[in-house]
Amino acid sequence: MRDLELYLHIPFCVRKCAYCDFLSAPADREQQEAYLRALKREIESFPDKEAYQVSSVFLGGGTPSILSGKWIAELMELLFREFRLEPDAEITIECNPGTADAGKLRIYREVGINRLSLGLQSADDRELALLGRIHTWTDFLRTYEAVREEGFVNINVDLMSALPGQTVQSWERTLAQVLALAPEHISAYSLIIEEGTSFYERYHDDAVLRERGEPPRELPSEEEEREMYRITEQMLAAAGMQRYEISNYALPGYECRHNIGYWTGVEYAGFGLGASSLLGLSRKPYHDHCDKGSEMSGHAQGKKQVSPASGSEQAECGFTRFRNPENMQAYLDGDFSGREITPLSPNDRMEEFMFLGLRMTKGISEREFQKRFGNSVEEVYGGVLKRHCADGLLKREGDRIALTARGLDLSNTVMADFLLE
Repeated sequence: MRDLELYLHIPFCVRKCAYCDFLSAPADREQQEAYLRALKREIESFPDKEAYQVSSVFLGGGTPSILSGKWIAELMELLFREFRLEPDAEITIECNPGTADAGKLRIYREVGINRLSLGLQSADDRELALLGRIHTWTDFLRTYEAVREEGFVNINVDLMSALPGQTVQSWERTLAQVLALAPEHISAYSLIIEEGTSFYERYHDDAVLRERGEPPRELPSEEEEREMYRITEQMLAAAGMQRYEISNYALPGYECRHNIGYWTGVEYAGFGLGASSLLGLSRKPYHDHCDKGSEMSGHAQGKKQVSPASGSEQAECGFTRFRNPENMQAYLDGDFSGREITPLSPNDRMEEFMFLGLRMTKGISEREFQKRFGNSVEEVYGGVLKRHCADGLLKREGDRIALTARGLDLSNTVMADFLLE
């Protein structure tokens, strides 16, 4: 059996945040219920489940905790019925403060959810209001305390730096206040001004100024952003949290297994609006199948369906990425004719192995590269490795290649050089 990760997309939220470009929006109860029916049909239609054992589940969004506890329980019961989950599978749900009460949290525990990811972003109420968050720092504290009281011992807190008007001092206060709560995991991201958001309309020109090296008007300067970055690593390390990926820190043993799977090439199945999947496929990836509901590929109403490769076939086959349609009505109708299907070439897989694997501070294994692709990493990337090692951006230690501290600061520049023409 092969490892598989499951992602369930819940595209609903109380209110769209000003910086958010995720596929999410407010919806009434009737639309939520219709969406859950479609989501269940898609999960039930996944082919060849017996070929896999599920190592992790992630309920993301949007705000999954906006759903009733009963609906979350139904989804989890379906997953346990349809898939073989490992006894110690990591099962995460994203929660926003104010959307998960004690009753919901109790249900989460009862149905096997063992990890919560709390979307805080900032401990400063002014910054939260600017972001369009629906909660305050006090609301977050209430939720965090309820989570602990319910017995959860694996909590992530999402934080965001380089916000408009944010100072190095206010970011440091946020870190200190969150660390005082002793979460097991912290994800600390820098704000990216994404097209299509209200932040883009307001701050895009400011971001362009900063990229040119000119002083921005409302965003922190490049020097301030770099100082926030340095303080984050320093303060979290002092609290015993190891940086194991560019933007993620954890106490030993609490690294997010689901995300590590993404970065190391574990197969995953994404269910829901706009969700992506990565599956290893046989040389004949389609077979006729007549079944109701959605399929991993092809047209609606069961015209064709993907057949994952068996263990012995996988070494001889490629991988294919799928992306569900983003049109809500099409998804509710089970019409997957618009699903994007992208077979990955060996070059695609080697590129991803490098620039995803190098996101982790431990880097990539040269032996694993040779095993997967039949070529040494030196044969494929020798020139790139030599140049970046000489520049002090990469280091080679035994079997592993990893970014240096300076390389982590300039990771986008380094990663771009691993794209193959």
